[in-house]
Amino acid sequence: MASSSSSESTVEEMRNWLELPPEVMATILQRLGAVNILTVAQTVCTTWRNICKDPAMWRTIDMQNSIDYPDMEYALEKIAKHAIDRSCGQLIDINIGYYCTDELLQYITDRTSYLRRLQLVCCYNISDEGFSEAAKKLPLLEELHLYDCSLSKEAIGTVGRCCPLLRSFKFNNHRFSRPQIGSDEEALAIAENMPELRHLQLFGNKITNNGLEAILDGCPHLESLDLRHCLKISLEGNMGKRLHEQIKDLRRPSDSIADYEFDSQIHDDDSFDDENPSEFSDIDVLSDDDEYYEFSGASDFSDYEGLAFD
Repeated sequence: MASSSSSESTVEEMRNWLELPPEVMATILQRLGAVNILTVAQTVCTTWRNICKDPAMWRTIDMQNSIDYPDMEYALEKIAKHAIDRSCGQLIDINIGYYCTDELLQYITDRTSYLRRLQLVCCYNISDEGFSEAAKKLPLLEELHLYDCSLSKEAIGTVGRCCPLLRSFKFNNHRFSRPQIGSDEEALAIAENMPELRHLQLFGNKITNNGLEAILDGCPHLESLDLRHCLKISLEGNMGKRLHEQIKDLRRPSDSIADYEFDSQIHDDDSFDDENPSEFSDIDVLSDDDEYYEFSGASDFSDYEGLAFD
């Protein structure tokens, strides 16, 4: 009897989940991220499958945590493209990891005219030319957050000119164990081309006081400025006074990095190895036309080998 009661309780719990309003269930499912939605969640039942196919579910696409699935490396770009297709042109916010390329960036910008926020992490396969071409198609972009992405001053300038609504810009680098040669090329590109900035983060940048002064002159609306681990800056005297008067939220070069969004490794110099994760196996994932299973109970991605996007 106890076993039967336990079984009935489990069934009742499953029924309660399915009876949730679709908009509530969509909010819950979105927290899983694109990878889990497309490879696991949409296979659970017909109701979840239908919710996961709603374009509104894909206005925001988060694939930042995709690095947690190393054995899926070769499928990640494929998953990203399918998620973008699911948005049906409604995409406004996307977060992409190390596997992003010029081709994928072009795929994104060719399929939405409404992108407001773009975040890229460790995307060394994106060229200046590819990024510049993408920027020309993002006139509504308000937030651009780049972590360990290598772009030239020319590409930064193109972003500023082509994205006049840009309010938040993060251009973050690695930390270094010893002082680097100062350089203001990137700072000057920001100062000359991003006059509407409200928020700027330059973690680990080689900016000097000259570049900082140019930013304060060229970005008069700046409210928050994060200069953590910018080792070539001195905030003594007049510079410190000006920052106090102009910037509401200031993070100084020596401030704690405990709340920094990503694990920040320390490097000795600029010659560190930037290899991306590799040597992983492939995986196939479900397409809109593939068969799915009612309460399949699959426990890991290997259960879905053999299924592929069209």
